[in-house]
Amino acid sequence: MKLDKKNSIIMTMICIIVILIFVFLYFNSKNEIKTYQKNLFYMDTIIQIKLYNISSNEANTAFEEIEQIYSEYHQLTDRFNSYSEINNIYYINNNSDNIKTIKLDERLYEMITYGLNWYEKSNGLLDINMGCIISKWKEHFNDADGIPSEQDLKSCVSNDIILGEDFTIVNNHPDIDLGAIAKGYTTQIVSEYLESIEITDYLINAGGNVVVGDHYSNGEYKIGIENPNDKSIYKILNVTNKAVVTSGGYERFYEYNGHKYSHIIDPNTKYPAEYMKSVTVICDDSAFADALTTTLFLMSIEEGQEFVKDMDMDIDVIWYSNDDEVYTTSGVENYEQE
Repeated sequence: MKLDKKNSIIMTMICIIVILIFVFLYFNSKNEIKTYQKNLFYMDTIIQIKLYNISSNEANTAFEEIEQIYSEYHQLTDRFNSYSEINNIYYINNNSDNIKTIKLDERLYEMITYGLNWYEKSNGLLDINMGCIISKWKEHFNDADGIPSEQDLKSCVSNDIILGEDFTIVNNHPDIDLGAIAKGYTTQIVSEYLESIEITDYLINAGGNVVVGDHYSNGEYKIGIENPNDKSIYKILNVTNKAVVTSGGYERFYEYNGHKYSHIIDPNTKYPAEYMKSVTVICDDSAFADALTTTLFLMSIEEGQEFVKDMDMDIDVIWYSNDDEVYTTSGVENYEQE
């Protein structure tokens, strides 16, 4: 009898253990984060998209639409190639038809309008009508050979960008380059698309333009900010539902005669800006953050601090100076890792 009772206790314990294992496996499977990832390449940038806590069908549908958005905006803003079905930036800059105005895609018209508004907002620092000057530098950038002559840069005289009614632009051959705003602007559209179809847990990284939604496990995304000197991480930000955008000369530059020349051109000097090594903006809108980082990179840190003070928005900024000092707005500490 004692043996039977002992066997019964053992069997009961085994049953309890088995049940606990099944319960653990069940809840563990329920808590498993479903992650879907897709990498794209548009606007000369590797774009990484991660979607969480949705079905595979939802992810595939979203990825198809996201790729279409990036592809179409890439074509619209491409100033090096023409596309037969659209009047894109290349067509606007080089059109020789004897017409007074060019009909634009509504999306391109709105982006050019956005760029012109930032020209006013930045007191001319963010200038989308600098295609010729950018091209002069790009000729040397690709071969890391020399710099444009003063005569070459002075020869770049572009006509004003004049928008008309009904999504038209005056056909006077401007020199539009939307590189300063295209990635952030398009990424904001992708973010808004995801929110519109109720995909709220996501991360988009478009080459320094990072946008995140809700965190997949009710936590926060950890966004690392690169040290411009060695690309190590010098600061980690904890964010949700924010855009974190960095501009700097350390990613895209060339070196000639011991001097580094970045890809961000100061419209006042027509030379690459050298006020700082990088600047990062944290705010709610990727398009705004992208335009603001470029604007701040084109002015001194002191000027940038005053510029940001006048903005009635939830914005925080991190400046990395040429002397390797870090300056921040007061709200950055709310995002820093403890």
